[in-house]
Amino acid sequence: MPVEPLQSSLVHAAAPPRVARGPGAPADVWQALTEHAARIAATEPLLTALVRHWILGKADFPAALGAMLADKAACEMTPRDTVADLVAEAVLADPEIATAAEADLAAILERDPAVKGPAHPFLFFKGFQALQMHRIAHHLWNGGRHDAALFFQSRASEVFAVDIHPAAPVGRGVMLDHGTGLVVGETASIGNNVSILQKVTLGGTGKESGDRHPKVRDGVLLSAGAIVLGNIEIGRNAKVGAGSVVLEDVPPCATVAGVPARIVGWCKEGAPALSMNHGLPEGHG
Repeated sequence: MPVEPLQSSLVHAAAPPRVARGPGAPADVWQALTEHAARIAATEPLLTALVRHWILGKADFPAALGAMLADKAACEMTPRDTVADLVAEAVLADPEIATAAEADLAAILERDPAVKGPAHPFLFFKGFQALQMHRIAHHLWNGGRHDAALFFQSRASEVFAVDIHPAAPVGRGVMLDHGTGLVVGETASIGNNVSILQKVTLGGTGKESGDRHPKVRDGVLLSAGAIVLGNIEIGRNAKVGAGSVVLEDVPPCATVAGVPARIVGWCKEGAPALSMNHGLPEGHG
């Protein structure tokens, strides 16, 4: 089944994203995406064909998402049409993939002041693109197609330098800011409204089997270079400072920093992932 025939009813059949929406997020992500894409196509000849192929020539957001992911995942030995068929099947079978992707796009618009419109992260931001490729891989993994899932994981690692095990569940409204160097282990999980910067590791502590990776709850902010190891919990609305090494549970709303990380403060602005405030409490150092 090719990507193009996906029907517009798919998006509307799915439940709306239950994630925080700030003033920077459009009410209709697909409409905002097509409007921004049309402006790009009209003003930048270099991108006209790409924008039409991925966005303007598609009936709805799932079809656009499928076209983008098929082109990014395809390689010499796995032709684009073959990958496109598989992606389309996944998106049709699981509308949550596109619904979560819309929420992820909205999250970038409301949290990243450098973004001028939804077409920019859709077309160019590898953190967004890698996360959507993971959503396809996760769907395949849950369906027992482990080999195909590992192919998508491998392609995401090669193309985006983002390595998320296909078994790891990821919630809605997640922003991978930059994304480079992110590693997420097999039994890790990531909740809703989470923001993760580059070079973050959610890893294990050795050769133990079973449940061995971190659980990141809703609203968490993981700053650049944070390393979180073992079957531990990063509580709701917690913040991990840049370069920290976390080896123990982090309580909800706590700010931790250091090597090893320790509590240095408590959140005052609600979910740190939404405010994107990477600073540590005054006097820490």
